[in-house]
Amino acid sequence: MHYTFTIERGNFADAGQASSNVKRTLKQLGVDPASIKRAVVALFEAEINAVAHAYGGTIDVDIDAEKVMMVVADEGPGIPNLELAMQEGWSTASPQVREMGYGAGMGLPNIKKNTDELKIDTKVGVGTTVTMIVKLV
Repeated sequence: MHYTFTIERGNFADAGQASSNVKRTLKQLGVDPASIKRAVVALFEAEINAVAHAYGGTIDVDIDAEKVMMVVADEGPGIPNLELAMQEGWSTASPQVREMGYGAGMGLPNIKKNTDELKIDTKVGVGTTVTMIVKLV
């Protein structure tokens, strides 16, 4: 199964729709609840990061019997210091994003904790692509 979703800059009202749709599909497929939770947490965090920091992008999700592969690709500022961004609590979120309850600096660390494979390609001034794989039990 393949799904594609569009990320709209700053559209927090629709943020989370991709992860909700993936959750529903995985439940319908009878996937183990722990695997569903891991995939949905990782995708939601990546989706929120793209909405909060990027200028738009796409989410592609592929589900097969063994894994869920999720690719969040955005056009945006990129991540100047990926090592620093992976630290819990570090954030470049704007005050407006923080007022909405986001931007606590847990996005990338939560993605790492909930995925079996994680690859982050980022280029300052161009954008970031986050590729996540969650193996299904």
